[in-house]
Amino acid sequence: MMGKSKNSAHMDDSKTKISTIIGENTVFDGDIKSPDAIRIDGILNGNCTCQRQLIIGPTGQLTGNISAESTIISGKVNGDVAVRGKMELMSTGKLIGNITARSLVIDEDAFFDGKCTMTASAANNSDPAKKPAETQKSTSSDAKDKK
Repeated sequence: MMGKSKNSAHMDDSKTKISTIIGENTVFDGDIKSPDAIRIDGILNGNCTCQRQLIIGPTGQLTGNISAESTIISGKVNGDVAVRGKMELMSTGKLIGNITARSLVIDEDAFFDGKCTMTASAANNSDPAKKPAETQKSTSSDAKDKK
């Protein structure tokens, strides 16, 4: 199963039109937004938003939050990840932050420290913070009523 995951990630790399690449020896400070796929092999210090796939290569590092259609992480990410589709954390990947995704694959030897929220559909992923907060508010008000 692990082999299939790795092969699918490499197949996605070759089929995806990548319009933005941050090269291995490049440091970018600031937020980045793109309607197409992004690949990061260098360092990004800021939030990343793309309408397609985000690929963090084995040498890539991102400090900030991610919002994308799908994500493949082979490098290091320190921030929250929200994807409408599939998120893959490869064996060389390290993620410190929370995940919101419809589908999640974590390879053996990958590092993940955070919480994961699975969404039933892309519509539920538009603002993942609202539903837990609403649930918590109604729960706390119910508890007050019982006292």
